[in-house]
Amino acid sequence: MTQTDKTRLRDAATVLVVRRGGDGPSVLMGMRGAQAAFMPSKFVFPGGALDAADADVPLLAPLTPDTARRLEAESPAIGPALAAAAIRELWEETGLILGAAGGWPGMVPEDWRGFAEAGFRPTADALRFVFRAITPPGRPRRFDARFFLIDADDLASDPDDFSRACDELSHLQWVRMAEARDLNLPFITEVVLAEVQAFLSERPRGAEPAHVPFFDNRGERSVFRRIG
Repeated sequence: MTQTDKTRLRDAATVLVVRRGGDGPSVLMGMRGAQAAFMPSKFVFPGGALDAADADVPLLAPLTPDTARRLEAESPAIGPALAAAAIRELWEETGLILGAAGGWPGMVPEDWRGFAEAGFRPTADALRFVFRAITPPGRPRRFDARFFLIDADDLASDPDDFSRACDELSHLQWVRMAEARDLNLPFITEVVLAEVQAFLSERPRGAEPAHVPFFDNRGERSVFRRIG
């Protein structure tokens, strides 16, 4: 693969899984490897780039209308693929299942075989689109990342069972949001945490955000705006 291929802007999806408790919300995080080309040794949320096959994944439940509308404002029809990518990355990196019991129509994509063998189809109705950020130019990897929020209660698997996770993230753990900034975090992760903490304090479980913050680094200048 050429350097141009590695640095081209790619669509991506990231998932914040949140547990609410009496001592405040916690979020699931893991640490990227020291040799990773993108954000080495940083604590991050599960996530990754869109795969070509994600657009064809048969979701058992679709995105909510508000989430789909906001995701597709600039990129029509991308919503289901981003939802599938978010659920797939969550499954691959943590072994956790966001889905419901059900059989798959037709052939199961290779990346989804373990998910399907567990007896589940992916469901997107619990995903809430809460942040978007484009990596600035000049980085070794660049992503147009959409951040999704889900509640741990929406998982179909034990939220403490990471036994089926791949080795891309180490030290998977539930971190109290109030203490997460003590970890080695990327700048954008700190920003997302602050925005989501504010959202959780203002809105009940399952609510849609009033708007979606967006760090847009497509041009020479970084622009911060909000998606209504």
